[in-house]
Amino acid sequence: MSGALTGALLGMIMKKSRLLVLVLALTLLFSSCAKSEPTAKAEPENFKTNYTFVFVHGLSGWGSYDFQNHFLKYWGMRGGDLMKYLNKQGFDCVSASVAPHGSAWDRACELYAQLTGSVVDYGKEHSERCHHARYGTDFTKKPLIEEWDSEHKINLLGHSFGGATVRLLSELMANGSEAERKATDADDLSPLFAGGKADWIYSITALASPHNGTTAYDVGGVEDDVPDTAKNKMQDVLNKMMASANQEKDDGRADFDNANFDMLLDNAKALNDSISTLKNVYYFSVPCTATVKQDDGTYIPDESKMESLFIKTSRLMGKFTEESEGGIKADESWYENDGLVNTISARTL
Repeated sequence: MSGALTGALLGMIMKKSRLLVLVLALTLLFSSCAKSEPTAKAEPENFKTNYTFVFVHGLSGWGSYDFQNHFLKYWGMRGGDLMKYLNKQGFDCVSASVAPHGSAWDRACELYAQLTGSVVDYGKEHSERCHHARYGTDFTKKPLIEEWDSEHKINLLGHSFGGATVRLLSELMANGSEAERKATDADDLSPLFAGGKADWIYSITALASPHNGTTAYDVGGVEDDVPDTAKNKMQDVLNKMMASANQEKDDGRADFDNANFDMLLDNAKALNDSISTLKNVYYFSVPCTATVKQDDGTYIPDESKMESLFIKTSRLMGKFTEESEGGIKADESWYENDGLVNTISARTL
């Protein structure tokens, strides 16, 4: 993200909450694509709220429940343990662990169970339609936070596909699911699908999130002039990972119940159409760019800012246009990207 864009965004948010300004700045400094050391310091005298901050990872990510988080932190991969740093600064911060390649629905259900200390309930209607087990991990003895209700609100921060995850959670918290209510006996219905809990969330922050989908999944057939280097061979690993992300294991799960599906342009629009904007919640979206505009209008990666794994995809995205089956046009304004997410998609809904 450019310094000018960061400054303008933080200046705008300053009018809402100095607390959110600080956390956003620290998040950008500690994120996996950042290469600078943290410099922001907390100013406790300016705190207006002290609600817990819940960080939700993106595609192929992990959090505090995952083994790999003990030796490689998702939040603060380059700059150090972000959760530890923020907690030392006086913020109450935790990181969730949702399905790395799961759909926004499945991930939202998992996040709810972690926050409430309950058994994951994917819903009777959803699980039957998507051909997977209704219940998942039991978090009753290991909740992510101690209290969560209208008096103990939370701030949700989602990176990349984590943005869709937290937005869908907010929709279910507020309005529940009519499909689940129709399919499930009242005494068997998860409180998540009952709704009526919009006031449990204070703010939602999306960090480099593909709100309107990404063209990263559609660039495979584009002519490419990038040399076949070891760096770009790593992209083949990424492609295979993305292609196999339909499910965590071959359990007969429906091919539309995964993150890849949700991030295609038409499907991202359908997901957006199902999520309402809550009047009592503050919303922030932080777009990211790691590309440079060329004289012909295309964009190429700035290799000093971008992880090498994403350079080939970024270069292809920087010259790719398409019109989806549903008529959504990704034109030249979609060229700018961060390696996996088009900047325009992360900017607005």
